[in-house]
Amino acid sequence: MPYSEKLAGRIRQALDHLSGVEEKQMFRGMTFMVNGKMCVNVSGEDLMVRIDPDMHNEAVKRKGARTMRMKGREYKGFIYISEEGMKSNKDFDYWIALALDFNKRAKASKKKRADNP
Repeated sequence: MPYSEKLAGRIRQALDHLSGVEEKQMFRGMTFMVNGKMCVNVSGEDLMVRIDPDMHNEAVKRKGARTMRMKGREYKGFIYISEEGMKSNKDFDYWIALALDFNKRAKASKKKRADNP
């Protein structure tokens, strides 16, 4: 399933003021890495944010938010937001700010080196 270029553009604009932003195709969409760490993703028409796992239960109560699930497993700290949950700029900005705030404290995933797979 292709991802929403419109939403990807909206994310690019929101992250435009930052240095160290990189785009990678992941999770069947476009992932925006900030300082080498996954921060936000656009998958289909949904926004996915990586947030503080301690804030997860409260965050999924918001309109349009749901926990990310892959292969039957829930991932605390990873939330999908449907269009309904980010229609307004205020709601969209809330999710981006939450992801950027956690990104400062998040750990980067360990990268596999070519000599040590």
